[in-house]
Amino acid sequence: MTSKRVVAAVLAVAMLTTTSGCIGFLTGDEALSFAAEPAVVDESAADSAGYSTDGPRVLSVNRTVSAAGQERQVVAENQVTTYRKTLDLGIFEADLGVFTVVSTPAVEIAGQTLNPIGEFSNRRLVSLVQDQYQGLNDVQEVSSQTITVQGRQTEVTKYSGTATVQGQEVDVYVHVTKYRDGDDFVVAIGVYPQRLDGEEANVLSMMRAIEHPA
Repeated sequence: MTSKRVVAAVLAVAMLTTTSGCIGFLTGDEALSFAAEPAVVDESAADSAGYSTDGPRVLSVNRTVSAAGQERQVVAENQVTTYRKTLDLGIFEADLGVFTVVSTPAVEIAGQTLNPIGEFSNRRLVSLVQDQYQGLNDVQEVSSQTITVQGRQTEVTKYSGTATVQGQEVDVYVHVTKYRDGDDFVVAIGVYPQRLDGEEANVLSMMRAIEHPA
């Protein structure tokens, strides 16, 4: 399932898209740089859930922002950690369980938080994924609950949908949560086939076990 790449790309593209009207007061020739700290799932929790990862990777966003006739280069480094789980649906076997954690810098200048991710609801986040990932369709909210992640309460929203995997249409669930920790926003998205009843518990346990900074 290619949603792991889409989640990362969509969050990166979303960053800085709304800042052009906010930073007209910025001047200077050097680029403004912001870097997020990596976020991961506790290794024992990921192992217990049956997921594996090759570790965080950096996804950089470089934008030239224009305002009031001025231009300024802004560089933001996001950290993306993707976990995969090979699942057998009887028809085929593939990496159908995908859990992605993204940490993205708040981009604060003069007291203003310029990263629009901070204002996005879970519905908006899953809509971005749906808009960019053609294989994910018919996304509908199923339920919502509050869990504790890194000592804070955060809302997890569950959505149903269909995904196309190896030419087959698979009913899936998507879980989304987002919170702020220090100078970064942390977003976690888990996708898995609906027919795997026990997978929701695995996804929630991994969300509860997020560590930031790693």
